[in-house]
Amino acid sequence: MRKKIAVFASGFGSNLQALIDFNTDGDLGGDIALVFSNDPKAFALKRAKKHNIRAGSINPSGFANRQDFEVEILKILKEEKIDLIVLAGYMFLLTPLIIGEYKNRILNIHPALLPSFKGTRGIKDAFEYGTRISGVTVHFVDGEPDNGPIIMQAPVFISQDDTLDEFEKKIHKVEHKIYPQAVKLFCGDKLKIEGRKVEILPE
Repeated sequence: MRKKIAVFASGFGSNLQALIDFNTDGDLGGDIALVFSNDPKAFALKRAKKHNIRAGSINPSGFANRQDFEVEILKILKEEKIDLIVLAGYMFLLTPLIIGEYKNRILNIHPALLPSFKGTRGIKDAFEYGTRISGVTVHFVDGEPDNGPIIMQAPVFISQDDTLDEFEKKIHKVEHKIYPQAVKLFCGDKLKIEGRKVEILPE
């Protein structure tokens, strides 16, 4: 049975577009049923509407606390019978409410080779540190930021001639390649979590 996917995005939505394109040219093994944003002006919502995907946004400023905000999100997820949440530039940390409801069913992509360079400045931190190899990590989401079991990683080499902008473009290119692959593995029931390790099952 095909999985129903919700993509959470707060901004431009380039990883969302990569998922849409992959599902058009190939097959994720699931369908993007919902794109959600905390920002009603997020360009990701326009991408969703262009492809006839349900687009929803809720402004968190209208709630007394983060949990009340997520209660409303959960209502939408249950309406759509969502199986998998894919974070694609979603700038809010999820609370234990959603993480608990969707345990081992939330994926995130981080623009560095975890556990190095955690946080929102992964690209810039790696570049400024002077490392010659950084990369991209797709992982499950748990209760700690950038901490869940790792599904896939891919290296990105930093040339001594690269500018920060050039390096960032390299990172995004790799993100757009491996994120759909990881989502496809999940939708195909090919991921088995054993403690901190993720086993990719054979075809």
